[in-house]
Order: sequence, then C-alpha cells, then structure tokens
Amino acid sequence: MMNDTEFHKLVDHALMIIEEGIDESGADIESETTGNVLTLEFENRSQIVINRQEPLHELWLASKSGGYHFKYNNGEWHCTRSGEEFFALVKRECSVHAGETVDWS
Repeated sequence: MMNDTEFHKLVDHALMIIEEGIDESGADIESETTGNVLTLEFENRSQIVINRQEPLHELWLASKSGGYHFKYNNGEWHCTRSGEEFFALVKRECSVHAGETVDWS
C-alpha cells in the first residue's frame, strides 16, 4: 500500500503528463492547477476537472459525460468502475470536449 507522499508524487507526475500532452497536441485547451485540482477549459467553455482524493488515494475526473474515480495499480491509474486506463479516458474526454482528436505520445 502506498503512503501519502508516494500518492502525491504519482498524481503530480500524472498531471504533468496531461499538461505537457495537451501542449504537445496543439489543441486549444487551457489548463490551470489550483491546489489539488487541475481544470481543463475548452473553447466552448466546457471543462474537465481532475482532482486528487488523498484519503482514498484516488484521482477523480469530472466531465460532461460523468464522474470517474481512478486507483493506481500495477503501474497505471484505472477507473474503479470500468477498468479503463486514466490517460486513455482523459484523451477521449478532451477529444469530446474539444470537438477534435486530442492525442499525445
């Protein structure tokens, strides 16, 4: 089981990957981190909000398609309901909100 320090390092790394990936993608998405929350805002003013839930050691993502909870397991973040991998879901949700394919390596 991970401790809080490990959890925060993993989340910080995940959020950095998203911010760098969005820059790399060239999509018109604004990102802002405030405290434990990363907000992605799109041209149409819609948002995706990603925040860390320290007590549960989970990442939560909220978008117009719903709310998702992710746990870290075997080196990846996975949705606690669907099992979908975190970054795949972030890219899919960004693409839906942006109205164009948003992808990064």
